[in-house]
Amino acid sequence: MLLAGGQGSRLYTLTEKTAKPAVPYGGKYRIIDFPMSNCVNSGIYTVGVLTQYQPLVLNEYIGSGSPWDLDRSQSGATVLPPYQGKDGADWYKGTANAIYQNLNFIRRYDPDYVLILSGDHIYKMDYNKMLEAHKAKGADCTIAVLEVSLEEASRFGIMNTDDDMKILEFEEKPKVPKSTKASMGIYIFNRDILEKYLIADEADPNSSKDFGKNIIPNMLADGCGMYAYPFSGYWKDVGTIQSLWEANMDLLDENSELDLGDRDWRIYSRNNAVPPHFVGGYAKITNSLITEGCEIEGIVENSVLSSGVKVARGAYIKDSVILSGVTIGEGATVNYSIIDSDTTIGAGAVVGRTRSADEQITVIGSDLNIIPGADIPGGTMVNREWLKDNKLSKE
Repeated sequence: MLLAGGQGSRLYTLTEKTAKPAVPYGGKYRIIDFPMSNCVNSGIYTVGVLTQYQPLVLNEYIGSGSPWDLDRSQSGATVLPPYQGKDGADWYKGTANAIYQNLNFIRRYDPDYVLILSGDHIYKMDYNKMLEAHKAKGADCTIAVLEVSLEEASRFGIMNTDDDMKILEFEEKPKVPKSTKASMGIYIFNRDILEKYLIADEADPNSSKDFGKNIIPNMLADGCGMYAYPFSGYWKDVGTIQSLWEANMDLLDENSELDLGDRDWRIYSRNNAVPPHFVGGYAKITNSLITEGCEIEGIVENSVLSSGVKVARGAYIKDSVILSGVTIGEGATVNYSIIDSDTTIGAGAVVGRTRSADEQITVIGSDLNIIPGADIPGGTMVNREWLKDNKLSKE
């Protein structure tokens, strides 16, 4: 259950006409792409997206869910706006009330566990590993936590735990934090426990209808088994102008933990799922076509690069066609060549010769790994056997 109805008032003009999860990020994504992609990469294919504030752009963007493989006949992505039931209609009054109003959607699929997410965070996470930990602990509820600095802790819900990560105390934005384990707003509940506490919370006229303020403290007070699940990796709450700017700038940091080009954990988007290309400070590109997902630190002249090509600093490519996923190592030279997909050219290698009337095109096959310093003559047709015969392959 993906909470995507927030107004995002701290983003000011950026959310005047659109919900915060639909705000663009990283040149071609929207914020909601990250939790949606995490679900699919984690093997979760039944996703309810709870919308409310300025939902038009977000609803159009999600559509049938096909960019995330969530357009399945028996499950998939379902947009869940507030609606009129037999007891009338009401806006979502808080995070807990939003889930309460959609209990019938949950019951329709009869799950044992319910994962609740926020739609406004930038991160990659395997929710299936969190579920495995939840089961192993025999927990009623598991909350993902991130270590933050003591100075930042007052901005978050803070967990105090024992050595087994069992939650002993939960404080919502404490003035004097006792811990630095901050809630990420990611919860896994046993479905029956969740229903019980949502129904009781809805009946409480004094409740704020909020997970952090009501549901979690009430469960702790009743002695429920609640555990923290530690998360390590990049995570950014992009709820302010400053944090949104910082999250975009982080993509330009070569040491960033957020790798949009990771093929094992792709971030899907209604746009092509390949990330934007990156042109570094040492790059020089002239008269060339550069497809999305390329990372260029070297020199590219009069060439065509397919998606996901990496050209290291000091590398030089001229008059060549480089297919997807190729890596050109530092200081390597590629002239008048075609290099097939997913091949690596080692540092300092020389492939092909300068284009001339009597020179033939050099062709390098796919999925090859050419050693650093190799010299491949012009006009050569290179496959795995040729590399072995000439002792020029790492394999």
